[in-house]
Amino acid sequence: MDQYFAEEAILSMTSHIIFIIITWRVLQSVNFDAFFRKHRVFEARVLIIFITIAIGTTVSRFFLDFITWSNSLVYLF
Repeated sequence: MDQYFAEEAILSMTSHIIFIIITWRVLQSVNFDAFFRKHRVFEARVLIIFITIAIGTTVSRFFLDFITWSNSLVYLF
């Protein structure tokens, strides 16, 4: 039973990291200059990091939930 939780933890951490990296790469292609004031580079970078983490973990959680739901379908029949 402990192995199951360890595998789930590794899968969750890996999924979150992968989707955060994908989100970071995608957000780098967006021009955010119009949304920030001049001389507020640090605040802009922190906001982009927070947005990246929020979007990446949300998408990752969706896929992890989807995998869990798919595995639970065997109990339907």
